[in-house]
Amino acid sequence: MRNLDVTTLRSFVAVAELGGVTRAATHLNLTQSAVSMQLKRLEELLALNLFDRSGRRIALTLNGEQLLSYAKRMVHLNDEVMMRLTDQAFEGEVILGAPHDIVYPTIPQVLKAYNAAFPRVKITLRSSSTVKLHEALDRGEVDLILTTESALRPGGETLTEVPLRWVGARGGQLWRQRPMRLAFCKHCAFRPIAVRALEETGIDWEMTVDSDDDRSIEALISADLSIGALLEDSIPPHQEAIPHGSGLPDLGTQQINLYAPTADGGGMIDELRKVLRSAFAGKPADLRLTA
Repeated sequence: MRNLDVTTLRSFVAVAELGGVTRAATHLNLTQSAVSMQLKRLEELLALNLFDRSGRRIALTLNGEQLLSYAKRMVHLNDEVMMRLTDQAFEGEVILGAPHDIVYPTIPQVLKAYNAAFPRVKITLRSSSTVKLHEALDRGEVDLILTTESALRPGGETLTEVPLRWVGARGGQLWRQRPMRLAFCKHCAFRPIAVRALEETGIDWEMTVDSDDDRSIEALISADLSIGALLEDSIPPHQEAIPHGSGLPDLGTQQINLYAPTADGGGMIDELRKVLRSAFAGKPADLRLTA
C-alpha cells in the first residue's frame, strides 16, 4: 500500500494556490529545489502528471485539479488533529452546571460531542437548581451554567424557550382532586410559578413533600400521588403533560439560558458554548479551533 506524505501534499497545495514553486518555497520556508523534489516524487508515486509546465505560469492538469481537492482536505484534517491533540489551549478541565430537568436528552449529546472533539479536556457535569448554579458561578466553582428562568439576567444568553407544563402520572386522575397535591424540590425554580398560578386562579393546593431529592419527587408524581411541573420536552416516559383545557392555569414558558463569567471565556469554554448553542438549536456543532 502506497501512502501520501502530508508535507508533500502541503507543498503541492501551496504551488497550486500561489502559482509557482518560488512563491510556494518562500511561503513554506523551504528551498525551491526541496519543493521541486517533493513535486517530482509525488508525480512519480502517483505515476501522473500533475502540472502543465508548458506555459510561463505553472498550471494544474486535470489529474492535478482532482488531487488538489483531496490534498486540501487531508492537510486541513492533519492540522486539525494536531491542534486538537497537542494545543495546550485545549487541555484542562471545564465544569458545566445544569438543572436536572434539562439534562436529558440534550446534555449527554453535548458531552459526547465535546469529548470526541477535545479528548484532552476533562469535562465535568454538575447538576443542581438554577439558584444554586448561579451561586456556584459567582463563587467560581463552575465555568459555565445552563439555567431555566422566566427572564434573562444580565450577562446571559437565551438558547431556547420551552413551555412549562403541569405533569402527572400517565393516565392519572389526581389533578382533578382538590386540594391539589403538589410535589416540588424546595429550591425548584418552577415551584413558586406553580403555586402563584394556582393561587391566582383560586385553586386550593397542598405540598406533599419537603425534599431536595429529585428521585423522590419523580416517584410521587409517577405513582399518581402528586402533581408537578416540567418543561414540555423534558417529561419522562412514565409521566405525561396534563391536557390543556383541564381547568389548570397556564404556566407560560421558561427560557433555557447560558451564563459564563465573561463573554470570552477562553478556547475550551468558547467551544463548549458553541456546542450548547447548536444542541439547543437542534443543529450539529461546527467545531473549529482557532490557532
